[in-house]
Amino acid sequence: MRTRLLIVLMWVFSAAWQASGQTNTGGVAGLPGGITPFRLNVGLEAAQQPQDVDIAIKVLFTITLLAMAPSIVLLMTSFTRIVIVLSFVRSALSLQGTPANQILIGLSLFITYFIMEPVWGKIDANALQPYINKQISAAQALEEASKPIREFMLKQARPKDIDLFAGMAKLPPTAVEDLPLKVVIPGFIISELRTAFQMGFLLFLPFILIDLVVATVLMSLGMMMMPPATISLPLKILLFVLVDGWSLVVRSLVLSFAT
Repeated sequence: MRTRLLIVLMWVFSAAWQASGQTNTGGVAGLPGGITPFRLNVGLEAAQQPQDVDIAIKVLFTITLLAMAPSIVLLMTSFTRIVIVLSFVRSALSLQGTPANQILIGLSLFITYFIMEPVWGKIDANALQPYINKQISAAQALEEASKPIREFMLKQARPKDIDLFAGMAKLPPTAVEDLPLKVVIPGFIISELRTAFQMGFLLFLPFILIDLVVATVLMSLGMMMMPPATISLPLKILLFVLVDGWSLVVRSLVLSFAT
């Protein structure tokens, strides 16, 4: 069967080749049937003018920023705390895949945008728009853009965490507003992780109590073969819906950044 299939394919290709040789008569010389070759030229040319070098550096800088954009969103905004707390809520409810990861990440991104909107507004007014209007240089725009983000991170970070990295960097006594980002960013991340785990622990407590009560009742009734999760899971979902849990969690997250 395979031999016959190969013979048929060879016959089809040979017929197509002959047909192309009869129809294409105006191609490139030296090729059968006047078939036009496919040419691909790939090369690197040196910059001839300073403007070309400047454009190349800008393109490289833009590509670098695009590659770092996920890290900036994850680590320098409120996204870390929000997504961890929402993950704790799902774990506390004993739901493995509901809501899905895409839903949690999407909700976290929109809440992050809501919280960080004043910071984005300052960056746009003080750095982006003046740079677009050619009122300041790129270095000045970058410095002005870092100020609102630094202010936000310092407001949320614990002084203990900032002092930890400032001490490891062996910085001299420095004003808070003059601390470099290499110290502020890791201190902010550690503070966010600590706060997120604290909120997650508080979210776990009522659901753990439900599990304990259900397990105790089942044991007292002699129903030791029935898994407690069979009863506790619907009760936890019912309790979470009755108290409007998602609204309370989101409200707590947003208010936690207002301090």
